[in-house]
Amino acid sequence: MEIYLDANATTPVLFQAAQAARQVMAEDFGNPSSVHSTGLKARAMLDQVRARARRLLDTGAGHLLFVSGATEGIQTAVLSALNELRARRAAGDDSARWLLYGATEHKAVPEALKHWSQLLGLDLPLLAIPVNRQGLHDLDFLREHAPQAGIVCTMAANNETGVISDLAGIEAVLQQTGSQAMWLVDSVQALGKLELHLSRSRIDYAPFSGHKLYAPKGVGLLYVREGAPFTPLLAGGGQEGSLRSGTENMAGIAALGAVLAAFEDGSTFRDEQTLRSYQARLAAALEAAFPGLIFNAEPTLSLPTTLNFAVPGLSSRLLQDLFDAAESRVSGGSACSAAKAQPSYVLQAMGLPEWQAAGAVRMSFGPVVDEAFISEACARIAACGLSLRRNCLSPVGNDPTIGDGITRFTQDGACCYLLADSASQRCLLIDPLPEMVDALAQALQCQGYPLLAVLGSSPEHQQARALLAQALGDLMPTAACDASGWPLHHETLALGASQLSRQPLDEGPLLLSVAGQPQLAFTGGLDRMALEHLPPDLLLAPGSDEEQQFATTRAVCHALPVLALEGAKLQAFVDAHPDALLVDVREPYEQFLSLTPKLNGVALQAMPLSRLLNALPTWLVEQRPLLFFCRSGNRSRQAAMALARLGHSQAWTLVGGLALLPSAPAEQFQPDPALYV
Repeated sequence: MEIYLDANATTPVLFQAAQAARQVMAEDFGNPSSVHSTGLKARAMLDQVRARARRLLDTGAGHLLFVSGATEGIQTAVLSALNELRARRAAGDDSARWLLYGATEHKAVPEALKHWSQLLGLDLPLLAIPVNRQGLHDLDFLREHAPQAGIVCTMAANNETGVISDLAGIEAVLQQTGSQAMWLVDSVQALGKLELHLSRSRIDYAPFSGHKLYAPKGVGLLYVREGAPFTPLLAGGGQEGSLRSGTENMAGIAALGAVLAAFEDGSTFRDEQTLRSYQARLAAALEAAFPGLIFNAEPTLSLPTTLNFAVPGLSSRLLQDLFDAAESRVSGGSACSAAKAQPSYVLQAMGLPEWQAAGAVRMSFGPVVDEAFISEACARIAACGLSLRRNCLSPVGNDPTIGDGITRFTQDGACCYLLADSASQRCLLIDPLPEMVDALAQALQCQGYPLLAVLGSSPEHQQARALLAQALGDLMPTAACDASGWPLHHETLALGASQLSRQPLDEGPLLLSVAGQPQLAFTGGLDRMALEHLPPDLLLAPGSDEEQQFATTRAVCHALPVLALEGAKLQAFVDAHPDALLVDVREPYEQFLSLTPKLNGVALQAMPLSRLLNALPTWLVEQRPLLFFCRSGNRSRQAAMALARLGHSQAWTLVGGLALLPSAPAEQFQPDPALYV
């Protein structure tokens, strides 16, 4: 069962809304501009939905247009306001010196302002209205700049943090200063969550989007105050009273009408008190699961359906992957910016520390969820916290872990390697960096093995060694060592059946041998000339790996193609390749939570991407078909490319990962550790 907690990005379509859309598409499909009976029936439906929306939003004498969504509504409003400013300028009124928008505004607003200001030849500067640590607009700044503003753009509620704007305070400033600025209020997140009485305010434009409130994508509303300047964005057939041409999206409008009817009935949507109780329960579950968690916005000042938080030491991406493995969908911020993996500009504008802006996670739910949904969401949150503790990623309370083999840590392309042996309970580090120290110290403390050495010749490695000594105490090596951290009077360092040596002594790469056979060389920052004495086919683990190659060799190798498999053909692939190995390259904290496909005759192996080096030598010798999979297909493609570069002819990636596997009954999926070999 999926627990969808990203409702600020979009929502599923309400059952009644889907029914209404199907009814219109199949039966009541008339064009509302037609004068025959079928068209008149369509017009009546259109008018009924508009009347219901006007009633719920209290639009008074203002216009309410059907549009494709918030972006079109914003574009239309901005065009209308700036076209009016151009007319004023032509008449000799140059009082508008700048365009104001909230610093935490959705990017659709400043981008529209910039676009139309340039296109209309205004070229007015854009000024961001600052916000405080609570995300509320700086009214003193507004008071100073409003008199010479052409337009003021603010939000009713922020899409990332849920912070509810002080619209009454903003309106008071505009009134007190006598500002002639037109006022645009992005009301997308307010629909269905906040009471809006547009006729009682001086708001000129308010866009809304249907898909944020259980209607389909592609339908929305734009409120325009009576008397506010208006310029159509779309000219043509004269629909919507010539304010927005184009045949109306009747199926979308019917669906939106069904949502608004459900809102009016008083039973489908939860009231604010109930939503606040749900928010409080989720907040308590998060605090229990993730010690040290900080809410980036005060929940009581935010929409009752939104929480935005960060956890010290955990990246936003890690947390999103963790929740996704638990079949719980959250986001790192605005859905429009989620793929860019950048710190939240909203939280930066609020003055939050960089780690909070970079590590932010947004959890949002819709106002139709029920008690059972919230209970299950809290259970999933608890499971995520347990997974972190089991895998040494929680800020506190971690369980002991068993270390074995090679684990790779990366930071901006730089690589550090932790080598551990569970039998002898010894380990060593190669090329740590200061930025990695916190994560390394936590992993080493959970593992509890004394370090034989901390190796690395650069000043950064030496700085990291000093920081680790402060954090690890008795786990640090005690033997005298040279500047690179290599223990004096030792030609090799033994880790169970493995041995690490320097080739040539004192200045070359670090050679890892197993049972006397060279298996891998850690090359650090050495150039190709320094590696000439190594066997041409020996795997080389670099000190930096921006291209995610994981390992290379000195031998010239023509990379083979990566083979791609669609999820629908997974069982057929297994049937056709009985010797194939399916490799789960997700990290252990994801594997702990996630269900894996149950397939007949399949061999599965858990080999996280961070531990891929352990398996490369065996896989290259065996040359058996390897099908890598992960959540989205990105990491599995990296693994398959690494093997293909090294000459493996049967390296496959599952396209789209587990996310795109065809849906299957629950009994066909099981988190069975015995499946992993």
